[in-house]
Amino acid sequence: MEYTQGVRFDSLDLSPEIMRAIAQRNIEVSTPVQAGCIPPMMNWEDVIAKAPTGTGKTFAYGIPIVEHVDPEDESVQAVILAPTRELAIQITDEIRLLASFKPGVRCVCLYGGQPIGRQIDTLKKRPQIVVATPGRLADHMKRRTVRVETAQTVVLDEADRMLDMGFIHDVTKLLDRMNKRKNLGLFSATISREVMDIAWVYQRDAAEITVREDEQNKPDIKQFRMEVSQNGKADAIQRILAETGFDRCMVFCNTKGNTERITKFLQMRGVQAECIHGDIPQKKREQVMDKFREGKLQVFVSTDVAARGIDVDDVDIVFNCDVPDENQDYIHRIGRTGRARRQGVAVTFVADFPSKIRIDDIASKTRNVITPVKFDDEGRLTPVE
Repeated sequence: MEYTQGVRFDSLDLSPEIMRAIAQRNIEVSTPVQAGCIPPMMNWEDVIAKAPTGTGKTFAYGIPIVEHVDPEDESVQAVILAPTRELAIQITDEIRLLASFKPGVRCVCLYGGQPIGRQIDTLKKRPQIVVATPGRLADHMKRRTVRVETAQTVVLDEADRMLDMGFIHDVTKLLDRMNKRKNLGLFSATISREVMDIAWVYQRDAAEITVREDEQNKPDIKQFRMEVSQNGKADAIQRILAETGFDRCMVFCNTKGNTERITKFLQMRGVQAECIHGDIPQKKREQVMDKFREGKLQVFVSTDVAARGIDVDDVDIVFNCDVPDENQDYIHRIGRTGRARRQGVAVTFVADFPSKIRIDDIASKTRNVITPVKFDDEGRLTPVE
C-alpha cells in the first residue's frame, strides 16, 4: 500500500507510556511510514517498507517493539540489525527514548570497534532488545555471550545497504537461528534483488508499505553544481559559508585521504571542521558526531559511512567534494539537509571531465534539477548563463 500522509499518534491505540515518550519529543502526528507500519507490526505481521531516508523509520518499528516487550521476561525479545555502528547507536538512542517510561525494558547496542568486554558486561544485565551490526552479533553468538533464539521480532534496518555491504551470509545465518520469531520487518530505501530474496524466503504475507516521495514528504532541497579545481574546494566552501551564514554543514568525500585533506584545508582557513572515516577510532568518531549533533561543530566532513549513520534534522547545507560513484549515495548524502519541512541546499563540486559525466548521469537517472552556478565578480553565487 502507498502512504503519503501520517495520522495522529493518539489514533493508533498506543499505551500511555509510549504516548508520554512521544509527547516528550513534541510530536503529535506520525509520518507516513509510521502510519503504515505501526498497526501491522502491533498485530505481529511481517512488514516490508520502502521509504526514503529521514522519514521516521526507527519509530515505525521501535514503537511496536517497545510495546510488545514483557519487562518480567529477561530473555531477548527483539533484534534490530543495522549496517553501520553509527546507525546502530542512533537506533539505540531512539529505542531508549521510547522506553523511558517503561521500567524494566532494557536495550543493548553491539558493534565492532568497541571493546567486547564492555558489551559482555551490558549483556549480563539481560536486555530484551538487542541492536547490532551483523558481524558483531555473530561474534557474540559464537562466544555464547548472547542468545537470540528467543527473539519474537526481528528488524533489518537499511536492509539494502546491509546486503550491499556483503552481510547477506551473516544475516541469513542469524535469521535461521531466530526461527521462533513472530514477525520480521524489512526497512529499506530501495527494494533491491537481495532484499526481495530475503522477503521471499523469510516472510509470509507481509504488509507492503511504500512511502512515495511526493511533495509532502520529499525533501525541499535546492541542488547546485559548481566547477572548481581540486585545490579550490576548501576556498569555495569557506566563501559559500561566509556568504550564507550557514552554521550546520556536512561535507562528503569519496576517500579517507580526501576527508583528511579537506578538513585540514578548512581548519587552515579558520573554519571549525572535523572529520570521520573508517580509520578513525570509534570513540573519536562518536565524539565528533556528538559535537555536531549538539551544534558545537560547524562543518562535519565524512566518507559515505556517515551518510546513513548520522541523523540530524537541521543540516543547512551539504557539499559533495567528490561526485559519488553511486546514484543512491548522492540521494543519501543530500538527504541530510532539507528535513523537518525546512529548505535545504546541496552543492556538488565538479573538478574534471569524468566528474561532469557522473553528475549529468545522476541528474538524469534521479530526475533531480542540479543548477550550474559560479561566483560572480562580487563573490556571490550566481547561475551560469
